Amino acid sequence: MIKLLIFVVAGYFLFKLLTNDKKKKKEMQEKKKENLAANGIMVKDPICGTYVPKDGDIRVRQGENVYHFCCYECRDKFLKQIEQG
Repeated sequence: MIKLLIFVVAGYFLFKLLTNDKKKKKEMQEKKKENLAANGIMVKDPICGTYVPKDGDIRVRQGENVYHFCCYECRDKFLKQIEQG
């Protein structure tokens, strides 16, 4: 019985270690993207919030502003929003 309890506790700690590692990696990637955005290398897609390279191909110029998009779907949604008001 004690062996089973030790096995369950060890399994729980192993599970927590693995899931926390994934969370930390995701947080680190987000911080890296935010740093790149702060340096002007990447910009945020106004529709979905994804960070994309500033020199990416999918862009829309509206007056003085240039908007960058991760995909054509986001660009099309943005254009529809502009048309509606």
